[in-house]
This record gives sequence, structure tokens and C-alpha cells, in this order.
Amino acid sequence: MKTPIGVAEMISPDLKLDHKHDAKQDTKQDILQHLLKRGEVTAQDLAEKLDISPQAIRKHLKDLETEGLIYHTAEQAGMGRPQFIYALTTAGRDRFPDSYNQFAVNFLDTLIDTLGKEQVSEVLQKQWQRKAQHYKLQLGGGSLKQRLEKLAEIRRSEGYVTEWFPVEGTEGFIFTEYNCAIAHVAESFPSVCGHELEMFATVLERPVERTHWMVNGEHRCGYLIPNK
Repeated sequence: MKTPIGVAEMISPDLKLDHKHDAKQDTKQDILQHLLKRGEVTAQDLAEKLDISPQAIRKHLKDLETEGLIYHTAEQAGMGRPQFIYALTTAGRDRFPDSYNQFAVNFLDTLIDTLGKEQVSEVLQKQWQRKAQHYKLQLGGGSLKQRLEKLAEIRRSEGYVTEWFPVEGTEGFIFTEYNCAIAHVAESFPSVCGHELEMFATVLERPVERTHWMVNGEHRCGYLIPNK
């Protein structure tokens, strides 16, 4: 049985229930996630997005920079003071599930040495096909919009930072992911991204076109899905 908070404080007078600290950590996590999604932002952008005063945002940014999770660059705009642009460091990105560890890469290297590159590629393709069937069972029927929403929910439950939105003036949609569970693997074996693209096409029953790719140095992977 849990000890009531008041009793716990009497038993341990030094116990501090710091709700402000929790709120501060939540705000920092919100900042990191916004940077993950947008790539680069200003303090003013963050203040407006998170509805926090610019002074408070700058304090959080200073703390995050001290922790090595973000960095800033100065951008000169006209004759005034330079504007600071903030982005995630590698350590900041590591706060989100974004890669298998080095073991996965080494394991694939060993498989290629043992079985050959073509056979390993076939194994990876079959793995993505199994993943596609698993997703399709979870998505069920419904419109493309409904299935995209469900797919985004599933991917978020797996640790991805995902969003989707309609393309203005068309009947298509953009599906975006800001972190990648196979990032380290993709650096050594970019073909796995092709299998993932095929997986999305199978799941959504539409041709899928890649618009952005982390392997090319971009801060997100994006996919265009036509609704036809």
C-alpha cells in the first residue's frame, strides 16, 4: 500500500516533492521534441509555440546547452543584433529512440560475410514484408486518412516522433518521421530504407514517394502518399 504523501513527509522531513522540477523537465522535453521536428528554431519561435515567456525559454535553452543537448549558431539579420538559431546535438537526438546499437550493424556485417549480400537483402526484405502484414492487420479498413492516422499512432507507440498532414491543393498526404529506429543500420546499409518504403506502400495500398531522407543529411524522413 502506498504511503500517503503527508505521512511520507513526516517520516522523512527531508523529502522534497518538487513539482516545479517535474514541470521544468517536461518543458525541456517539449523543447527537444520541437527541435527534433523543426530542425532549427529561434527562442522566439519556441516561446510562441510552447506559450512560455521568452525569458523562461532562454533559461531552458541555456540549461540544455550546458547539458550538451543543443547548440546555437548566430545569424545576422540586417543591422541589428544577431539572431540565435538552436538545433539538437547528437546527444540531444539520442534522447529519442533513433538507432539500433552497433551490435545490429556488426551482426549484419557478419551475415553478409557468411551468407552474401544478396541473401541478406532478401532476409531484410522478408522482415519488412512481415512488418507490413502486421501493420495491415492493425489498420483494418477505412479511408486513407483514417489508416494514416492509425499508422501514425502505431509508430508513435513504437517510439517514433511522427506526424502527417494533407498536401494543400491536392488529395495527397505527407507522412513525416523525425527519428529513425534504423538510422545506424541505414548509414551502412541504405537498402533497408528502400524496403521500408515498400512496406509503407504495401500497408497504405498506394505508391509512396520519399520527399526527405535522413541518410542524405536531412533532419527528417518524409513520404508523399497520393489519395488515388
